[in-house]
Amino acid sequence: MTDIVPAWAEEFFDDGPGPALSLAFPGRLTRSWAYGDGSGRGVRVAVIDSGIEDGHPLVGKVQQAIAVEDSDDDDDEVQFVEAPHDDLYGHGTACAGLIRAMAPEVELVSVRVLGPDLKGSAYNFANGLEWCIDNGVHVVNLSLSTANEDYAETFYELIDQATQRSVMVVSAMNNERKRSIPSEFAGVFSVACCEGSDRERFLRNPRAPAEWGAVGVDMEVPWVGGSTIVATGNSFAAAVMAGHVARVVGAHPGITPWQAKTVLAALAANAETSPPARSPSKRRSTSSLS
Repeated sequence: MTDIVPAWAEEFFDDGPGPALSLAFPGRLTRSWAYGDGSGRGVRVAVIDSGIEDGHPLVGKVQQAIAVEDSDDDDDEVQFVEAPHDDLYGHGTACAGLIRAMAPEVELVSVRVLGPDLKGSAYNFANGLEWCIDNGVHVVNLSLSTANEDYAETFYELIDQATQRSVMVVSAMNNERKRSIPSEFAGVFSVACCEGSDRERFLRNPRAPAEWGAVGVDMEVPWVGGSTIVATGNSFAAAVMAGHVARVVGAHPGITPWQAKTVLAALAANAETSPPARSPSKRRSTSSLS
């Protein structure tokens, strides 16, 4: 055999890359196997949003708080301010509370990139996501997106980095029919609302870009000042789904995003437990969603 091998192939020669994580799937996936005790213990979940109200009765403790702000010295740079901070709107607290309700022992990390008007720059948003990838976060909840085409490539690269490091990025589709960057990228867990009120129930959509459906209509969610409100939005569906993802990660440390998607697809309410027989002489028709 030649001593020269193609680039990227070196790791698969000699002793190989070492052992790969084996999930040892049972005969049929069950929630108890997939979620373990369901606590999300040891999982760092970042909420990139308007901040999280630390100590809210439905949120509890925020383990770390980072504010991504414009640099005082350079308009083209940002600064990461690590210190307790408020939720400037309420949206981040709502998402954090839903995640906490699903996986009560996760470590919450507030990454504030939005202001009191729930607006922020795509640049700060991208830097917040990069900070999460570089700082040991396991699950990132993005109940926000950008339609700024100039940042599409930046977010492609960030999602690739996250996937390669087994960082799960759960991202809400926009509430309007327009670009949802990075929510529409295949590397994220893209989420929109589905019918019902049961947070334990979610759906798997085989047609992109909204890959997962979770409850998010007329939900009572935490809000600033220790309060709650009733709200609707894909934002809240994403937070519910992030809780499901955190459970899986907590039960199976080191799991990759594609493995986690496989596990959740098997648990979806619309998963086929026994695929129907199809006649080889007939073609299955398909239709696209509008």
